[in-house]
Amino acid sequence: MIESVKSINSLLSGNAATGVEMGSSSSVSAAAAQGTGTQMSFAQVMGDMAGEMANTLKLGETKSFEAIQGKASTREVVDAVMNAEQTLQTAIAIRDKVVTAYLEVARMQI
Repeated sequence: MIESVKSINSLLSGNAATGVEMGSSSSVSAAAAQGTGTQMSFAQVMGDMAGEMANTLKLGETKSFEAIQGKASTREVVDAVMNAEQTLQTAIAIRDKVVTAYLEVARMQI
């Protein structure tokens, strides 16, 4: 599953979705959050989010394996898995919104 998320990240980092610029106030990047005034494309924002999601899911898996080996406490595992679950639910919700928007645009008459 993590590999499929990484493939999404690589697809978004290409030139397929460039050209749509977001203002610095709605960007989720650290640079824009600091108020540097830089603009990021939609593809960059989605790529960053996909990368962060993959890292969160990987952390949850790692903590689970550490618990099996006796290296992590139950609380750490539960926190990591719950965070991964919330991240996955957010990604699914974003995917659903993107698909709905695409279908709505596809139904528009030209």
